[in-house]
Amino acid sequence: MVAAFAVTLMVGRTFYPPGDVLRVVLGEQVPGASFTVGRLRLPRGVLAVVAGLAFGLAGVTFQTMLRNPLASPDVIGISSGASAAAVVGIVLLGLDGTSVSTLAVVAALVVALLIYTLAFKDGVAGTRLILIGIGVGAMLTSVIQYVLSRAGQWDYQEALRWLTGSLNGTSWTTVGPALVALLVLGPVLLGQTRNLAALQLGDDTAAALGVRVERTRVIAIVAAVGLVAFATAACGPIAFVSFLAGPIAARIVGPNGSLLVPAALVGALLVLVADLVGQFALDTRFPVGVVTGVLGAPYLVYLIVRTNRAGGSL
Repeated sequence: MVAAFAVTLMVGRTFYPPGDVLRVVLGEQVPGASFTVGRLRLPRGVLAVVAGLAFGLAGVTFQTMLRNPLASPDVIGISSGASAAAVVGIVLLGLDGTSVSTLAVVAALVVALLIYTLAFKDGVAGTRLILIGIGVGAMLTSVIQYVLSRAGQWDYQEALRWLTGSLNGTSWTTVGPALVALLVLGPVLLGQTRNLAALQLGDDTAAALGVRVERTRVIAIVAAVGLVAFATAACGPIAFVSFLAGPIAARIVGPNGSLLVPAALVGALLVLVADLVGQFALDTRFPVGVVTGVLGAPYLVYLIVRTNRAGGSL
């Protein structure tokens, strides 16, 4: 991740050597590099890291807590809630900038509460929550498609750019809220590491071990949804990062120990590398969400096929 972040700061239409980049990061004035690196590349790279950490950490939290690899925020409808709210705000309400981001954050939290409430019956079963989340996500996707069908050309392009997931035009103003959310909510999730590990053994076993199951689940859901909401508000719903970070991390570090930190780092690496590929590896520049979608779907299929042949489970 550190190497990919360094490459992000050095590579572009103009290449700056590591020494110049380091001087800019330390606050020195370097002709040309101070603007290009300090004002353009550095905020973009920091947001890629922050969003990747947030998506990866939130995704593996849901997957660990509900004991199911499908239980990631972009599968169970939470990201769709933020996206639908943003599209409605742009197309129907004429909002932009901070207003759209605020609406997306609130909508993600409301959708998460709705899904949790509908799934609650003497506790929350993982399968029930996933199925309800998929249904809610499908309805929200229909809302997005309907609103886009009524959008004018300019609003349609703006909404589509937001829906795709993009780091273009990133500034420190954009980075700030997502970074604060990560610094506040990340430690909350890390503090639940032991309890989340116990939940993997089943609710009854976790309760026997002294874990307050519903309290742990509520804290984890609120913190994880907050991370997804603020990251999505900053750069849109970058596809497959939440979904893939956990399984990839599990294959790197093995089955023992917590996956929270490894999955967060894998998420950041995925976003950084996908952004570099989208900017420089192809003839046309693509938003980061397009690259993660194109690369993520085949890898997910490969992951499932390989796991099935090995007789295991995701």
